[in-house]
Amino acid sequence: MNGTAIENFVCVIFNVSFMNCTWDVSETASGDTQYYLYWNTSEKEDFTECQNYIKDNCGRHTGCRFQNVTIEKNKATFLVNGSRSGQSIQLYKKKIVLYRIEKLTPPLNVTVNCTEASHRCEIRWQPPRTSHVKRHHCFKYEIVIENKADPEKNIKTTSKTERSIIGNSYVFESFSAEKRYSVKIRATDNGCLVSSHWGEWSTPVEFGKEQLGSTLSYKLFLLSMLVASLVLFLCTVSIYLKKTSATVPQPRYPFHELSPADFQAEYMNQLTNNETEEILIIEEVT
Repeated sequence: MNGTAIENFVCVIFNVSFMNCTWDVSETASGDTQYYLYWNTSEKEDFTECQNYIKDNCGRHTGCRFQNVTIEKNKATFLVNGSRSGQSIQLYKKKIVLYRIEKLTPPLNVTVNCTEASHRCEIRWQPPRTSHVKRHHCFKYEIVIENKADPEKNIKTTSKTERSIIGNSYVFESFSAEKRYSVKIRATDNGCLVSSHWGEWSTPVEFGKEQLGSTLSYKLFLLSMLVASLVLFLCTVSIYLKKTSATVPQPRYPFHELSPADFQAEYMNQLTNNETEEILIIEEVT
């Protein structure tokens, strides 16, 4: 029946391998209308039905969630059919080039390295994650640097935008250590099989006054930890040396040469002891 097909069919790939497809029910759809989505990525493959439907308040399927989607050069074909009151509704069919519907992830590992003397900051980052593009030159970037407001110094928030940056770095040449800044970056296609729509913004990275203060605090913390470790090491070494270098005690009865008088006295003591032992033995026998 004409006018019973779905409307406004849209698919978006996000976070590298997830895809959502949604649609609106037709204006003539009744409460018992139900829709079913099938798709494939090659004419040689069979169509596969959606495994995770999105439903409206009436329980009708109005979308589908996909996982482990791999973007390829070829088109994907989507079919949506259904029925109402036991009758088939009009079939909807659409072919989509998957890389064109991808929402690029934010650029990765955004870092800022500033030099106060030259009033320059080097901003570096890595390309967004994708399942099909690994070359860095396939992306170009938009970068926004914002000068944060400072009510104490009557400084208002201002921003500077640079588009069409090629490569993975940018030099900001208006840096002042007395101000606070933030930077965010997003990516788009640069002549490869990448979506021409701008991707997600990276999380803003702040630098400047606050960053320098935190860096100084971190350095002081490291210095204090180094001093404490050195003191502990020296104390341990000192205790060890004291133990190993202690004076060896002398024997209780040191050896010495016996004089003739001492030798005679020692001999007489032994004779006396032997006589005493013999007397004791005789008495025991008797």
